[in-house]
Amino acid sequence: MPVRSAAAYRWLILGLLACLLLSSVGALAFGPAAVPIGNVWGILGKQLGFADGGEWSRSQEQIVWMIRAPRVLLGALVGAGLALVGTALQAVTRNPLADPHLLGVSSGAALGAVLVVMYLGEFIGIFSLPLAAFIGAFGSMLLVLAVARRSGRLDSDRLLLAGVAVSFVLMALVNLLLYTGDHHAAASVVFWMLGGLGAARWDVIWLPAVCVALGLAALLVMARGLNALMSGEQAAVSLGFSGKHLRLQAFVCTSLLTGVLVSLSGAIGFVGLMIPHIARSLVGAEHRRLLPVAALLGALFLIWVDVAARTLIAPEDLPIGIATAALGGLFFILMLKRRA
Repeated sequence: MPVRSAAAYRWLILGLLACLLLSSVGALAFGPAAVPIGNVWGILGKQLGFADGGEWSRSQEQIVWMIRAPRVLLGALVGAGLALVGTALQAVTRNPLADPHLLGVSSGAALGAVLVVMYLGEFIGIFSLPLAAFIGAFGSMLLVLAVARRSGRLDSDRLLLAGVAVSFVLMALVNLLLYTGDHHAAASVVFWMLGGLGAARWDVIWLPAVCVALGLAALLVMARGLNALMSGEQAAVSLGFSGKHLRLQAFVCTSLLTGVLVSLSGAIGFVGLMIPHIARSLVGAEHRRLLPVAALLGALFLIWVDVAARTLIAPEDLPIGIATAALGGLFFILMLKRRA
């Protein structure tokens, strides 16, 4: 039964924040080279200025602070961001199966990113990849909306079919670019497209952090409008919202978030499908309550999926996208059976 009272909701948020903090620290101990949890706390204390050195090796400090810490932080940000994107898309499309992966948004972002990596280069420095991914994500979303419209209205079932079709077409273009491009570059791009957090570094972590924070703030501002859209177009208009403008704002916000996240982590699918449903089961469909819970659950989910990915076949990394696709596929089947 969803949490209703304000006090219970506050306790839920505090509990999720505590779980996120403990999970973030605990995840630093796992990997091909295990680090005792006591050493992890000591290393974090030293790096943050709360403690002096301790009985750990220089290599353990490098592993925890320079490799795993930015990776865990990026995983939390990507999980939170994708959960926010999925929550917003399910609201504006009124389709519980909407997800950036299924609607072709991730494929469009991947196409833009591949063009930069293999052909265009970093023409504006560190922002080249996120910008290209955003353009690809937003362009693919506009294409999906154009295909899905019927008599000027947006049909939620056609939207899902249009998203899958556009996703196939865009991935065919991506594969063509990989096949005709430099094979050495293509090999690294293929691994990146499977999804992973290996590109996490302290000097780039600020970009997804800023985008996720701004994305959450923007969606919270739109929360009343998202609630209205969930009740239908006419209900939104009667409450003073323009469905067209609200959808455009949400699509720009979600495309920007998806573009930035895909440029850093590759195409990690189905997080935006699963997490919003779990969050709704906890707090209901009111978006001012739903969005923060979805973000925290998404962060927790991807942190532990990454732990599994880097320990299951250690010392190799299992691409996160494989794990999330397996879980998401099962979840998608369950959702379809429930709808039937």
